[in-house]
Amino acid sequence: MTARATAPALARPALRHRLAERGVDRTLILLVPGALLLVVLFCYPFLYGLQLSFQPQKGGGALANYREFFSDPYLRETIWITLRLAVPVALVNCLAAVPVAFRTRGAFRGRRLVTTLLVMPITLGTVLTAEGLLGYLGPNGWLNKALMDIGLIDQPLALVHNYWGAFASLIITGFPFAYLLTLSYLTGIDPSLEQAAATLGANRRQRIRHVMVPLLAPGLAITFCLSFVLAFAVFPSAQLVGDPRGSTHVISIEAYQAAFQKFDYSLGSAIAMVMAAVMMAVVLLVLAWRSMLYRGSTGGKG
Repeated sequence: MTARATAPALARPALRHRLAERGVDRTLILLVPGALLLVVLFCYPFLYGLQLSFQPQKGGGALANYREFFSDPYLRETIWITLRLAVPVALVNCLAAVPVAFRTRGAFRGRRLVTTLLVMPITLGTVLTAEGLLGYLGPNGWLNKALMDIGLIDQPLALVHNYWGAFASLIITGFPFAYLLTLSYLTGIDPSLEQAAATLGANRRQRIRHVMVPLLAPGLAITFCLSFVLAFAVFPSAQLVGDPRGSTHVISIEAYQAAFQKFDYSLGSAIAMVMAAVMMAVVLLVLAWRSMLYRGSTGGKG
């Protein structure tokens, strides 16, 4: 009886082996620094801001800040103003990144130089980009002076301190991220798929349309989400080259003014929570669309 009872126990693997089969081993310790950083830099500030938004300085109940925001047309309109800026910027960056990524994915002379030039705007920063736009597109900028000198216009074009100034700034600073992400997804697609389509008689246009684009689309959805989040959180571009009291009075400006000009940190936190909720809603919609696309193992998944 004793031998029969101990035999299954001897045959049973040790706990650490059973955990290792499920992917739980000592290498998980490497995740601890990253997890702590996530908690300190994201989770705690988010939860603190969330609970602060339910503590209005003026009283009126836990939802008073949210009622104030949505009952004020001037505040409520900032959501649509920001969406009208962020969605087109994200679309343009993604669509522009696709042909450039297709052209630069292969080896050719000067590829490193071209890639460096495309990524260089990342190093400029928003403020330097805004200064460049003011010097180039401003009323006394090079472009307006050149157009007036050759007689095409009689007065300077309004290209900055409006919607288009902020739009151009976001395109310049956001395109490198969209390009690098698209290029990484594109190079991750198995080249044999395109070669097989060519063997079956598909020309270049058909291969791109029916093979590459469907495989790249899920990755483009992720690229759009990241580009949208970057553009939706716009603040310096809307202030420096936009119209912060009008066409680029985005929601981040209102959150800043509530917290650091009116010193109503509770209302500022509530506006930030609304901002996060809108971004999350758009991202979830895009990811829901992405889930209906191809999810195979040949790349382009994101």
